[in-house]
Amino acid sequence: MNEILSLPFMQRALIAGALVGFLASYYGVFVVQRGLSFLGSGLAHAAFGGVALGLLLNQEPLWIAVPFTILVAIGIFWVKTRTQLGNDTAVGIFFSVSMALGIVFLFLKREYTSDAFTYLFGSILAVTTRDIRMTVAVAIITFLTFPFWRRWAYASFDRELAETDHLSVVKDDYILAVLIAVTVVSAIKVVGIVLIAAFLVIPAATARLLSRTFRSMTILSIILGIFGAVSGLIFSYYLDVPSGATIILLQAAFFFVAMIVHSIQNR
Repeated sequence: MNEILSLPFMQRALIAGALVGFLASYYGVFVVQRGLSFLGSGLAHAAFGGVALGLLLNQEPLWIAVPFTILVAIGIFWVKTRTQLGNDTAVGIFFSVSMALGIVFLFLKREYTSDAFTYLFGSILAVTTRDIRMTVAVAIITFLTFPFWRRWAYASFDRELAETDHLSVVKDDYILAVLIAVTVVSAIKVVGIVLIAAFLVIPAATARLLSRTFRSMTILSIILGIFGAVSGLIFSYYLDVPSGATIILLQAAFFFVAMIVHSIQNR
């Protein structure tokens, strides 16, 4: 363990993993409770379009992916509120468009770039200080929005009643969409675009099986998200296997254990 903590790149990776584990699992409870699991996958693939545009422009991909993914998130909820289409349909449309744009941007790049594969599959050991600064900024914004947790939880359980109580539910939807979009982008280096949706959903789903209240679900999800990210990173270092995949597999193991415990309790 001392060997890991003495390596600068592992120090950065552990910090990034813990921060992203917190962010993804915190917003994941709203994603799971509202039945928006497909949103995580949609925004992850939207981020691919932004990353590809950044590579084409020879700019830092994540900084281009942030506004790109935010626009897609806003677009998804705008289409949902202005039409009778469901969440999955709106996400599917923007999912496809973003992926198509990403493919076009990479084609226009002409020359081969290995960076695209880094963002697709994750490379937490390549996390830079600049990446950590961005994730810290997202974490600070999240802490500042903690007072909204109660109303977001209220709308997650009973949207119609929240609207009857004159809560700005639609406005809150847009705020949550933007924050989830930024969280997705910040998680790219940790688990990669391919696995972000799982990172967003699995800790929250596990916590839901073991919790009786939304508050305890939120707390347990955060604990599982951080612990899974840090433990998965350590295991991947010693086993010499991909970090992102190891984190997801470990979190999936927690989920299946929770599912067994939940089944036994129900009996």
